[in-house]
Amino acid sequence: MGEAFELSAAKMRKQGMSDTAIAQFSHLYDIWNNDKAGSFIREHDVEAIKTVPSFHEIYETIDHDKAVKAFAKTAFIKLNGGLGTSMGLSCAKSLLPVRRHKARQMRFIDIIIGQVLTARQRLGVELPLILMNSFRTSKDTLQVLKRNRKFVQNEIPVEIIQHKEPKILAETGEPVSYPEDPTLEWCPPGHGDLYSTLWESGILDILSDHGFSYLFISNSDNLGARPSRTLAQYFENTHAPFMIEVAKRTQADRKGGHIVRDAETGRMLLREMSQVHPEDRRSAQSINKHPYFNTNNIWIRIDALKKMLKKYNGVLPLPVICNNKTVDPTNLESPKVVQLETAMGAAVSLFDEAICVEVDRMRFLPVKTTNDLFIMRSDRFHLTDSYEMEDGNYIFPDIDLDPRYYRNINDFNERFPYSVPALAAAKSVTIKGDWTFGNQVSMFADAVLEDTGEPSYVPNGEFVGPQGIEPDSWV
Repeated sequence: MGEAFELSAAKMRKQGMSDTAIAQFSHLYDIWNNDKAGSFIREHDVEAIKTVPSFHEIYETIDHDKAVKAFAKTAFIKLNGGLGTSMGLSCAKSLLPVRRHKARQMRFIDIIIGQVLTARQRLGVELPLILMNSFRTSKDTLQVLKRNRKFVQNEIPVEIIQHKEPKILAETGEPVSYPEDPTLEWCPPGHGDLYSTLWESGILDILSDHGFSYLFISNSDNLGARPSRTLAQYFENTHAPFMIEVAKRTQADRKGGHIVRDAETGRMLLREMSQVHPEDRRSAQSINKHPYFNTNNIWIRIDALKKMLKKYNGVLPLPVICNNKTVDPTNLESPKVVQLETAMGAAVSLFDEAICVEVDRMRFLPVKTTNDLFIMRSDRFHLTDSYEMEDGNYIFPDIDLDPRYYRNINDFNERFPYSVPALAAAKSVTIKGDWTFGNQVSMFADAVLEDTGEPSYVPNGEFVGPQGIEPDSWV
């Protein structure tokens, strides 16, 4: 494959990385090096998926007492390798406080543990929780689990460690060297790495030996992806090897990955926008033509996955996503690198009988930016005693916070010292410039704050609407 790749392989061996990890990176590198990463899934080669069974339809057909038996054979996997660098975090994103509950700050991981413990107690199931951590998130996350006296899990490991790979220089393909912080020379290979990590860890055999048949997998920053006995029973009933939860696209989702069907093979495909040809972009972003997007909540039969992994010796042939970044994400002047990744949902194309199920937005509540966090911390949500993030209709206002002052979590927290404003009456929120907020501020309609050119303040109890801070007298 060339000297440039061998430099990366040697670097990985020096770090004590396994043959499986190197084989997976070799697969990614080969595709990138041969410029196949830019290969497109053309519109004329796919068929739109128009109808998908909905959760509400299947709920009426499920024997919910019987469903507990299917649920008891399910293991819960959370992808927890992300640091939240897009928000300026240097620890696991799952350690970020989401909101208060009964005077206690609740982080993603606290809510996840609460969801698991609630299901265990109410349904009398074992429901093992397995975190796929990265080399950067393992230590801090495990400390949280150990401190929680109610969480006990002895026979099933609570974590698997995803692989890491070298960031490669965009110009030469050689592994980057960054003496200022050598840890930044490495990156995870995307959540598609889950499969080779499961294969290498041996945890699939452990789960099978303990009577588990199904995996339910989701992102740790998606608090809507709660364990569901209804979906567990439906998945068992279908005998499908692989099931993706999809949701109806809105205009806000038009640039995300969506599900289509290969016109030649009939198999489902996950098509990311990076795989859409420029000529097809308008069609691909049409929420009428392609109405469903991938929530990244996935159900897999353990025996089917083991068979597929054995076929490919632990490295599934998934499409490669090339992320062009700088080696230090906070320093745009640092060397330009490429991070080679795969998507977990792309494995749907490997299974002939894979299916989708339509779920409500309440099962898709991701936090990717401080705009998302703004909504999560607002009065739009109530965290129930069963650790469900509850909202009236799950149709949220459009949020646009000035990235100069709100993108970084520390800057964000500094400007909302009490709490984020009330959003119950807001259709959209646009904040331009440097605004700090007092206590009990409310926003309504299309709320806008313009940039004044200097740090500004919204006093306690004020209302912000289309005219900015509304006058307190009637005209």
